[in-house]
Amino acid sequence: MKHATNLVTVRIEWCRRQSAQARTEPEVDGWSAEADGLRDALMNSDHTDIYQLCPPEILRRYVMGFQDGTALLQTARVQPVHAVAIGTPQPDPQGGKDILRGGER
Repeated sequence: MKHATNLVTVRIEWCRRQSAQARTEPEVDGWSAEADGLRDALMNSDHTDIYQLCPPEILRRYVMGFQDGTALLQTARVQPVHAVAIGTPQPDPQGGKDILRGGER
């Protein structure tokens, strides 16, 4: 789960950098909305109703950030990355024996 949190945090930082380089106010608002959606996904707090009052493009960017962040977090819950990365024994689906993944055999 920490890996997914890090991925979302990196994406938020990327949005912040893109916002700083934006040339127009709508671009800045779009990047900020996307970052807000990502943050809300991390905090499990949906503010789509507030963004309904914004222009459609800003709402779309918020929803995209929220959905992407939520998907990253859900993926980590279903398939923990750390078990594969550190070589934790995993049951062999065909033979019932434990096997090591992540290069440790």
